[in-house]
Amino acid sequence: SGLPMPDDADSSHPKVKELIDLVLWSEGQVWCSPERHGAMTGVFKSQIDWIPLSMGAIRPSQGKTLAVMQVCGGSQSFNAVNQMRVLGRWMRMFTIPNQSSVPKAYLEFDEAGRMKPSSYYDRVVDVMEELVKFTLLLRGHGNYLVDRYSERKESAEELAKRVNQRDI
Repeated sequence: SGLPMPDDADSSHPKVKELIDLVLWSEGQVWCSPERHGAMTGVFKSQIDWIPLSMGAIRPSQGKTLAVMQVCGGSQSFNAVNQMRVLGRWMRMFTIPNQSSVPKAYLEFDEAGRMKPSSYYDRVVDVMEELVKFTLLLRGHGNYLVDRYSERKESAEELAKRVNQRDI
């Protein structure tokens, strides 16, 4: 709550800073959106849009694990989770194979807001267990797995330019 829409504030906004700090802190993330009109919500996409692809030499989301889930008001669909998978890949995250989609979500929660026992509940637990397992497997290996030739080459070229400028 309180996160502004992209381009309505700058990255110094306290809620934007909080979001970016949390992304930097995390090893793994869970993205869950309602599906509305066949897509993830605009509010959810706007939150993701605040996460920069790079901050100087740092890519805040790169190498982190990601689980995607959605809830639906009607029949089961996978549009929102598919869109989140594309976003996760774009942000160089490791999206786990498992995912969850809960149809008629309004029937799946009790008065206290807890999910009722069901096969959908079991699937959410399965997704969370898989996220933990992949996060542990990738721990300490993320930098190696996202190391790219093109970026190493670009960094070497930039360093050579700086060295040459100092010599002049």
